[in-house]
Amino acid sequence: MLGSLLVMVLAAGEPAAELTKYEVKTLALQVPTEWKQSEADGTQRFDEPSGDAYLLLDVGAVQTAGMKPQLCLEKILTAMGSEQGWKQLKLGKAPAAKRVDSDTTPDGAESVQTVTYVGCDGKTTWSLVFHMDAKKKDRFETLAEKVAGSVAYAKSRKGK
Repeated sequence: MLGSLLVMVLAAGEPAAELTKYEVKTLALQVPTEWKQSEADGTQRFDEPSGDAYLLLDVGAVQTAGMKPQLCLEKILTAMGSEQGWKQLKLGKAPAAKRVDSDTTPDGAESVQTVTYVGCDGKTTWSLVFHMDAKKKDRFETLAEKVAGSVAYAKSRKGK
């Protein structure tokens, strides 16, 4: 609780990033308007202008028709090598998970934090990976949560 309050106080000095709706295949989300978008091999990349952070977005389709969303998420986590360290949550009204990793160069001079979100609604799979300078994580962690929280699946289901 105190940590969350501290992040809010520290972030209060930063102007809130303006977000713009972005759609990839059957997924929509809000990304920072000023971040530069590029694409390589189907992966969408958004770079923060100062170079202190970027995010990667991959969207795919489930290969097995009728797969339950929770089973789909479990298969994604298993395929990523481990189900440990993941916090399960719901994004876009479907199962998702989040994991935070930190890496530091051997000399300790540079440190990065990676926040990874993955999800599946039984039809669409996706991953959202935020890389940020660990010294500036207070600035970017809240933004990562906002972007991930904006995930929405296309309304292609009958009756909706």
